[in-house]
Amino acid sequence: MHKPPAVILAGGKATRMGGGDKPLMHWRGRPLIEHVLEGLAGQVGDIAINAGGDPARYAGYGEVVADGLPDCGPLSGLLTALEWAEGNEVLVVAGDTVCLPHDLVQRLTAPSYAASLVDGEWRAHPTLGLWQTSLAPHLRAYLESGERRVMGWAKQVGAKEVRFDGDIFRNFNTPKDLES
Repeated sequence: MHKPPAVILAGGKATRMGGGDKPLMHWRGRPLIEHVLEGLAGQVGDIAINAGGDPARYAGYGEVVADGLPDCGPLSGLLTALEWAEGNEVLVVAGDTVCLPHDLVQRLTAPSYAASLVDGEWRAHPTLGLWQTSLAPHLRAYLESGERRVMGWAKQVGAKEVRFDGDIFRNFNTPKDLES
């Protein structure tokens, strides 16, 4: 099985959560990042964590890489992933997305992103995708032009939506979400 490198996006401000590092917040007795790493186990090769600030807070979870082009939202992290990864592809996953399917990498083909059924509607998760590293210059130009829309860039590069059924891709936006 092909095992691309992966980057966990952990650089968000978590404003709806009251601030802090969302991947380090606890759900079911463990930090969210541990759930993400568990979901990636066996599917990917090297793993890096995209986060700014003191890298020591993620000690023990993997290599920490900061944004080379900061203040561009999640696309900053995606650009960092494309530039960090060795090889042709990199899997990118948000640091608060748990319940990853065991066949995530197997079903994605670069460029593509995941979607899941939420309340009877398909919901795209463009920060959870497999991307060609060769797209880095295109993404850098997109960001330098002032664009920040993840789906806008995904559409420009012809990314395909891959639909997954089941109770998957759970993420957390408010402190109450951590209680369930």
